[in-house]
Amino acid sequence: MIKLMLRLPSCPSSIAELEPFVSTLTSEHNVNQDLYPNILISLTEAVNNAIEHGNCLDKTKQVNIESIVNGKGLSLKVTDEGHGFCHHSLPDPTHPDHIETCGGRGVFLIKQLADKVQFTDNGASVEMYFKFKHN
Repeated sequence: MIKLMLRLPSCPSSIAELEPFVSTLTSEHNVNQDLYPNILISLTEAVNNAIEHGNCLDKTKQVNIESIVNGKGLSLKVTDEGHGFCHHSLPDPTHPDHIETCGGRGVFLIKQLADKVQFTDNGASVEMYFKFKHN
């Protein structure tokens, strides 16, 4: 089991650090490149939500990312310093009343792209699991 961590300030420009982080993570551990977009999009959505909604763009607050790689898959945990939220009460972005609404699709995308998603700390942490697909 290998851990890699990243700590980011809560500002939108921090998102730029995610692509090199995911690239390093996936290449060093020979992760199937078919998983790369799912991992990058999910992590970007989770970190963006943590920055914007969890930490309310407060640059003095941090977003922590912890990755754990084992032979079966990759786990990414994103934690902010906010109070959390109830992920069960989010509106369904595919419902006709919300189709044209701007935003509100991050958690939905994460749930579609990751093999498993778990919210902890009252929603201040999200853990995403990506199962390795062996050929």
